[in-house]
Amino acid sequence: MGQIYKVNKSLKLLPFLFETLTGWSKKTVKQRLKDSTVAVNGTVTTKHDFFLKDGDVVEVGVSNYSKPKDHSSKKLTIIYQDENIIAINKPAGLLSVGSSRENREHALAILRKQLSQKALNRKNERLQLYPVHRLDRDTSGILLFATSKELRESVMGNWKRSKKVYLAIVDGTPKNEKGTIDQPLRLDEEEYRVHVGKHPKAKEAITHYKILEKKNSKSLLEVNIETGRQHQIRAHLAWLGTSVVNDERYGKKVEGERMGLHAKSLRIIHPISKKPLELKVDAPSDFYDLI
Repeated sequence: MGQIYKVNKSLKLLPFLFETLTGWSKKTVKQRLKDSTVAVNGTVTTKHDFFLKDGDVVEVGVSNYSKPKDHSSKKLTIIYQDENIIAINKPAGLLSVGSSRENREHALAILRKQLSQKALNRKNERLQLYPVHRLDRDTSGILLFATSKELRESVMGNWKRSKKVYLAIVDGTPKNEKGTIDQPLRLDEEEYRVHVGKHPKAKEAITHYKILEKKNSKSLLEVNIETGRQHQIRAHLAWLGTSVVNDERYGKKVEGERMGLHAKSLRIIHPISKKPLELKVDAPSDFYDLI
């Protein structure tokens, strides 16, 4: 067991470690964080901008926790592919694209490697890929890429006509069987956290939900979003009083458990045929195990 420290004010993880570990150099602190030896409330994190709240418990020097999953040696499941767009079933715990906050493997890099190896065997060509949208690291489901910037822009040009449906497992049960949350959202860059409610910098956000199942003090929801704001579903459902299960930022995290959010279906306008294309993928068993 490592050293235990209690958080008594709200701030980011790295500044907290600098303040607390006064005998350590900043370089050493950063390296310990990168090496997955720091846990917050029992869960290892490598995110230096992880937002701590009063009452959180930080453990430094952990050795009995498992490190974040390494997806680099795994192949991603492709659910749709043509010469223009490619859709994968992204597993939970994998970044969609590279992040300046974390130096870890991500879906874009893995897919490029996976497809380029096949292409080299046929035509000695490397495929280009451009992300059309993103999913949060701990969200599983449909993630879409285009094979050129122009094709990506074409898909994005019709993004308002797309339909995005998610499955969410939440703590508790919404008061209504179905409803709409239209509270505006604002991203706080310092906290890397979305705030719900009116603000000069807040943007429109619309989330529809309906209850599919209620069990064990939890609920399975189908969620349809008209807008695609960062952390929209997570922030809106937390505002409703039913935060997504194992959401470490807007709810409570249980060690070793994935977050209860899955991108179930995506309907877009195909960039070449200009016809609707609907993609679907069910959630994996570890998602349904949460309820």
